[in-house]
Amino acid sequence: MLFLEYAVEVRRVICTINARYRRAVRARGHFPNEAAALKRLCLVTRSLGSPGGGRARGVMRWKPALDAFAITFAGRFERTTR
Repeated sequence: MLFLEYAVEVRRVICTINARYRRAVRARGHFPNEAAALKRLCLVTRSLGSPGGGRARGVMRWKPALDAFAITFAGRFERTTR
């Protein structure tokens, strides 16, 4: 599936995540091994709430994208609530 075939909400989330990953890697600069790089990306992924607006507002903004992910990736995506 091409990137532009995804829904607008999904593309927005992909671009946001990519920007956060790039910023985290650029800020760190060097990783001693692959496990350290993956750990950094996992920590960035866990902290993807909206900055300064609280976690609830960030989740509300991502709800359409999460629904689109659930439809697009039916067998590989499951939503969890915290």
